[in-house]
Amino acid sequence: MKNIALLFFLFFVSLQAVLAQQLPEYSLKYDPKRNAFQDGRDAIKLATQTNRRILIEVGGDWCKWCHVLDRFLNENPDIKKELHQTFVFLKVNVSDENYNDEFLKVFPRPLGYPHMYVTEKDGNLLLSKDTADFFVNRKYSAKRFKAFFKRWSLNKKIANG
Repeated sequence: MKNIALLFFLFFVSLQAVLAQQLPEYSLKYDPKRNAFQDGRDAIKLATQTNRRILIEVGGDWCKWCHVLDRFLNENPDIKKELHQTFVFLKVNVSDENYNDEFLKVFPRPLGYPHMYVTEKDGNLLLSKDTADFFVNRKYSAKRFKAFFKRWSLNKKIANG
């Protein structure tokens, strides 16, 4: 039994390392020093090249529920993989150090954090989404995330699979 647990742990750590190596820096963490406009342009370019929509997650390191969401994604590598197959994922920092007001002024005001915006691959807003909609019994739901990915995927193989 210990060997199986060790193999699972090694697989999980390896998968996380591979995913992290392939993702743009703006997909990995909230960073008040990043230029949200440049990251947005880069996300649009990547979304266009890969035929994906963009999922903008607004929050910060101060945000408890942002950490809960990160932990959920890290503990559910299949959901994390599908997230990145479906969307170009752009994390935008909101904190005392950098509110990114200029970047975010074109979006509806979030009611809480983390908050998500789905944009077309050209950056046009399609949806403003409270992440509480992904909760079941005060926990993030893999089933709700999968339904969300299916709804917004441009890749019909993912949407139908």
